[in-house]
Amino acid sequence: MTAAQSPLTVHQFSMRFSSTPRGARLARRLCGNRLDAWGISYGSDAHDTVSLVAAELCANAVRHGHVTGRDFRVLLTADPATGTVRIEVTDTRGERLPHLSTPAPEADPCDGGRGLLLVETLTDRWGWTPRVDGPGKTVWAECTALRLT
Repeated sequence: MTAAQSPLTVHQFSMRFSSTPRGARLARRLCGNRLDAWGISYGSDAHDTVSLVAAELCANAVRHGHVTGRDFRVLLTADPATGTVRIEVTDTRGERLPHLSTPAPEADPCDGGRGLLLVETLTDRWGWTPRVDGPGKTVWAECTALRLT
């Protein structure tokens, strides 16, 4: 099989981060770095969209999924064959499940509550599943029709 005929490689990045705002920022930056390395360039609409979704899911893991002394995990997968990027963020708090809520119109937009609405708007699919290897949950989102190398 020649290089031109070889199947496209599915890219993956996985890492655990401290369940702190600093850990969420680091996760967002490293996801952005991986996307760029995989051919989704900094500053492109696709890069900005996936980075924002990753940032929201990581911030939610810290804000709503935090358990003292436990980390959260990020799994970023990019499949060039389908043009799909999947972001999975796993925390250890299973009793606080994600749900869409519409903040009151008079609510301060800086107070939060709009993260999953952004995820819903920017992605093709999102959801959550119970964590398979312990307590907690995995919140995931997928963006399709992206150009990957």
